[in-house]
Amino acid sequence: MGGEEIDITTKVTAERIKKYLEQGKRFDGRKTDEFRNIIVEPNVSNKAEGSVKVKVGKTEVIVGVKMETATPYPDSPNKGNLMVTAEFLPLSSSRIELGPPKFDSIETGRIIDRIIRESKFIELEKLCIKEGEKVWTVFIDIYTINDDGNILDAAGIGAVAALKLAKIPKYDEEKEKVDYKEYIGKLPLREMNPFTITVHKIGKHLIVDPTREEEDVSEARISIGSSEGIIHSLQKGNSGCFSAEEIKKCFEIVEKSWKELFKKVNAQLK
Repeated sequence: MGGEEIDITTKVTAERIKKYLEQGKRFDGRKTDEFRNIIVEPNVSNKAEGSVKVKVGKTEVIVGVKMETATPYPDSPNKGNLMVTAEFLPLSSSRIELGPPKFDSIETGRIIDRIIRESKFIELEKLCIKEGEKVWTVFIDIYTINDDGNILDAAGIGAVAALKLAKIPKYDEEKEKVDYKEYIGKLPLREMNPFTITVHKIGKHLIVDPTREEEDVSEARISIGSSEGIIHSLQKGNSGCFSAEEIKKCFEIVEKSWKELFKKVNAQLK
């Protein structure tokens, strides 16, 4: 009986959302291509080389960047390493349970890893200490605090912001030891802002930054990683599909939304 009640509630909510969208409205008054209020709070951890807390509406994530020395990957002996992980904490939603990482958290880590890697945002070749033997590894750790929809894009904003704040610790080659109390400079980054923006399809409508209720009734989604009009990554999600015309519209929405994100995020990091 409980499951049936949930299904009925979801169907009613879906119909209400679609009815609003037919009028060009959303429950919170936003336009279909409009993000909620974005707040980026820098340097929230004194244990990370760079960290931020990001709020997108009521959705909150913390992202930290840690630096450690390691052996380079065999196929890139002169480049630093990159690892991205996402942990969905139970405190962020009653739907999340303790235990091994679930699909959503694994997928989030992989999508953020792909946009950072494919955009070449981090100049990994400048993180080589000794070719073939020792390089810096950049760890990006994402933690959810509150899930009110669109964790993915919030995590992407947090990753870019935390990387921009990150500094490289001093490495003593003689002692082969890292001094985390002294830093030699900022993390080498290219001049770009590779944000991931996810467009959701509800009925015939395309929206960005869904709330939890909107995300629940989303039929299809596409996460597009881009910077200044250049597409670096794509990830399709959910069981529904997009037409060729809808995909074209998604690209237009992402280009417009990227410009807004760029202004909002960078203004808070100065």
